[in-house]
Amino acid sequence: MQFLQESLVELITQTSTNLPPDVRHAMGLAISGETPNTQSAQALGIIATNIDMAADDSGPICQDTGMPTFDVHTPVGVNQIAIKKAIRAAVAEATKRGKLRPNSVDSLSGKNSGDNLGEETPVIHFEQWENDEIEVKLILKGGGCENKNIQYSLPMELDHLGKAGRDLEGVRKCILHAVWQAQGQGCAPGAVGVCIGSDRAHGYLLAKYQLFRTLDDTNPNPDLAKLETEIMEEANKIGVGAMGFGGKSSLIGCKIMAANRLPASFFVSVAYDCWAYRRLGVRLDASSGAITKWLYRDPARPVAKMARGEGFPLTGREVILRPPLTEEQVRALKVGDVVLITGEMFTGRDAVHAHLMKNPPPVDMRGSVLYHCGPVMLKEGDKWTVKAAGPTTSIREEPYQADIIRNYGVRAVIGKGGMGKKTLAALQDSGAVYLNAIGGAAQFYARSIDKVLGVNLLDFGIPEAMWHLHAHDFAAIVTMDAHGNSLHAKVEQETGEHLEEIMAAELNKG
Repeated sequence: MQFLQESLVELITQTSTNLPPDVRHAMGLAISGETPNTQSAQALGIIATNIDMAADDSGPICQDTGMPTFDVHTPVGVNQIAIKKAIRAAVAEATKRGKLRPNSVDSLSGKNSGDNLGEETPVIHFEQWENDEIEVKLILKGGGCENKNIQYSLPMELDHLGKAGRDLEGVRKCILHAVWQAQGQGCAPGAVGVCIGSDRAHGYLLAKYQLFRTLDDTNPNPDLAKLETEIMEEANKIGVGAMGFGGKSSLIGCKIMAANRLPASFFVSVAYDCWAYRRLGVRLDASSGAITKWLYRDPARPVAKMARGEGFPLTGREVILRPPLTEEQVRALKVGDVVLITGEMFTGRDAVHAHLMKNPPPVDMRGSVLYHCGPVMLKEGDKWTVKAAGPTTSIREEPYQADIIRNYGVRAVIGKGGMGKKTLAALQDSGAVYLNAIGGAAQFYARSIDKVLGVNLLDFGIPEAMWHLHAHDFAAIVTMDAHGNSLHAKVEQETGEHLEEIMAAELNKG
């Protein structure tokens, strides 16, 4: 099969860089339905621009290309060992080309393999079928939304929703709770794949497989079709909104299946996916490996642009920040302010934060901007180029962030999804601020970074290294200020109240 590996590289490239039409349509509805001039509308505008940029330049939509998961159907007699070998080679090649971020980390040593290959990565599932062609489907689901997957064991009590029993009403409560708990950390508006039943392990797999369905299909089970429709209506009344900023669109898809279970167990497994809902598939000629058909998309029919104007229209009220920042500058900011950063910033994710708890920083961080980001980087000669650079989920750094702010004089932290009470207290005490960038907008932000000034701690791997960058008009929104205010806490409380209102309305109908 002489064309197999390159066909798979093309599948990976298109999945990483070009959202399928059904997802584009759903996001278009979210954009058109949002209230203009709100923070959610601003976020959706950046998302739309980012989708266009990624497709135009064949760059990763989001820098977190996740754990590549392949679902492969083969005719009887086709050598699955050869296909697995070709998939692994294609994954390594796509990583080398900058279409995938190196994401495979040894769980014992913490070492990044650098090519997305390792023990049980990528994930490959094989199944035989009676067709003559090979079918390969791929889903790229990033770590931020993967961390918002959730599994319920019924009966149980749920925050704001009360008792969830072993029936479809209990399932409904679980799914609404799953959407609510994701908030901005899952890069809303998102989609959920759900499995009712099965066991713990297989239920999660079946839930993820529901994400291979198209967003505009109809469930063949009328009870589940009705539940999917109800969830879509109710979830978008909760008010999570884009990036958890509050708004009308919290969910772009809900796909549910039911599997038989043990009498003693009743699991509801939810796979949460972000707006950067990357999944595509191909049919391949079984003798040559050439692509005979694309699934989910038709390359002969170009898709329309998503952006309906400038991705982030300036109003003249934006605050210009030029690091190093002073305490006075930061304390003048308040929740809701839009800032444009021009100057130097440092990236730092999980490994950097853990390192700084025990070791002094390799750079002077006084007055600095610390960006929670694991970029996609390519090196050409001695020069590094930023290929994708959106924010990662900040809450993972909650155990460290307050100490790093206080110990090293950090003035601004950029990420997505917000942080907790410990960090909020440190912002107030030290005179620092949390800035929310738009999750998944990896191409939009890559274009705001005009130079790579250096790198430290590269032994941690490209995503986890401490990159020294220069940015120009890097746009973000103040969501936690130095006065004890947090948009994230406010939206979480308000959306919890909306959940309670939805339940009360249901009881009144009954």
